[in-house]
Amino acid sequence: MLKKCFIRIAACLAVSNSFASGKPPNVVIFLADDQGWGDLRVHGNTDLNTPNIDSLAKDGASFDRFFVCAVCAPTRAEFFTGRYHPKTGVSGVSTGRERLNIDEYTLGEAFKKAGYATGAFGKWHNGTQYPNHPNTRGYDEFYGFTSGHWGHYFSPALDHNGRVVKGDGYITDDLTTKAMGFIKKQTEAKKPFLAYLPYCTPHSPMQVPDEFWERFRDKDLKMVHREAKREKQAHKRASLAMVENVDWNVGRVLKQLEDLGLEDDTIVIYFSDNGPNGHRWNGDMRGKKGSTDEGGLRVPFFIRWPGKIPEGHRVAKLAGAIDIFPTLADLTGIQRDEPKPIDGVSLKPLLMEKKTEWKERTIYSTWANRFSLRTSQYRLSDKGELFDMIADPGQRKNLAKKRPQIIDQLNAEMVQWRSTLPNKGERMTIRPFLVGHPGGIDNQLPSRDGNSEGGIKRSSIHPNCSFFLNWTKPEDRIFWEVDVVTAGEYEVELHYTCPERDIGSTIELSFGDQKVTAQVTIAHDPPLVGAAQDRFVRNESLVKDFRIFKMGKINLPKGKGRLSLRALEIPGLQVMDVRLLNLRK
Repeated sequence: MLKKCFIRIAACLAVSNSFASGKPPNVVIFLADDQGWGDLRVHGNTDLNTPNIDSLAKDGASFDRFFVCAVCAPTRAEFFTGRYHPKTGVSGVSTGRERLNIDEYTLGEAFKKAGYATGAFGKWHNGTQYPNHPNTRGYDEFYGFTSGHWGHYFSPALDHNGRVVKGDGYITDDLTTKAMGFIKKQTEAKKPFLAYLPYCTPHSPMQVPDEFWERFRDKDLKMVHREAKREKQAHKRASLAMVENVDWNVGRVLKQLEDLGLEDDTIVIYFSDNGPNGHRWNGDMRGKKGSTDEGGLRVPFFIRWPGKIPEGHRVAKLAGAIDIFPTLADLTGIQRDEPKPIDGVSLKPLLMEKKTEWKERTIYSTWANRFSLRTSQYRLSDKGELFDMIADPGQRKNLAKKRPQIIDQLNAEMVQWRSTLPNKGERMTIRPFLVGHPGGIDNQLPSRDGNSEGGIKRSSIHPNCSFFLNWTKPEDRIFWEVDVVTAGEYEVELHYTCPERDIGSTIELSFGDQKVTAQVTIAHDPPLVGAAQDRFVRNESLVKDFRIFKMGKINLPKGKGRLSLRALEIPGLQVMDVRLLNLRK
């Protein structure tokens, strides 16, 4: 034990000396999707084991009151920019509302500018088209998918630096393997790195490898939600199994850092993007994903930096996703250079100073035109309720009538905060999708970003991984509102399926006076997949393997307009199913 202590002291001194000499620390960020505060052993859930994630709390700092947004894309926007998400242009999770404004300055851009190698591996969810693609938001390397929901977690179609590729095995394992390859490469090149791993689990569809599912298939689960009757056992079991898989993958990365001698030279962060995606134990908090109550917004947050951040350090002060960017900039010494004022603050004093003055603050939340706020003592709910979070952390006693002065004060704060937001935080008009940005060769326009007229439908009410179907009539249309920023000739590709009986349709893509016409001559009718791997009934669309149909070339003038698909001839029952329109410059 004494020898181990001396080794640790020596390592700490080495880290201190290297940092003082200007050697920047590496950064690894894990972001879980739909994992609740209560989905960890370290927080008291005895139904699962999460030793690797728990070790980050043991060996570093944990925040007792860390707040994000009610859903995925807004949290990512706040984490990337340090700004409340309505200010960044993000007002939804799909159909273009998840995109950051072009003039926002991101974490990835700051680290890349500072000389870091930057890689993102997983769920992006803040835009697909350049310049919102990860490769133009500061990440040298991207492997994953850019939307929210994804329909299949076993060898799915993914995005690798703007090109469609096929994944290799279970998605969380695959993303981790790719990230580990990136870490190894940068280590060999002696270059500091930012490795961002935004996992897509335990978000639905509820798919997990057999090894992890078997641990929970028949397990007697002891931890119960405050509204136990609302629990769905299969969903709960799958969620916990997926969390254990995440933990295993976190352990793979932590072991790699140790093996490469990087453990003491790397800041590691772990958090989640919102509350749990179902009713399961969450520390008696009210609300889940989508709620602006405590249970929808409070998530785990751990940060480890051996020799710098004390082991087992617990922070009780309020913090949130808006604080991660300024904190990392402060810890690493990089310049933010953001063009706009940020809302977050550096948490470095809370992490590394034994005694520090800390100004009381308010954390604001909004989603779906609902607003709430949190102070160190109170939560003002979206319904105007007031809760003393110290005396009543479960939000069971509404004090609005008993403490009118506090209600008035907090309401005034909320009004003032909303006045600083574009459109007072209400959902804004969808912006057109950019085509021809210099940062990319491919200009992907997935079905989720399109619209339809006539009888055409989506394969799911959730657009993210959906495709268009029921294209049966000449008056039917599929269209995208776009802004062509670079005029020129583009190759047109459609990702489609079509059974043998329906081949022969003639289709036209138009943009103003410009048109390209082609006939569908090759059948491609693969089966829908995903259901066989589901551990619980899905909400997402099932998926299939789409074929690329090269329509020809079209000249696109600069400016805004509508890219529209229609059928000129339909000899069969339908034209085709459409997953993606790609314009290649």
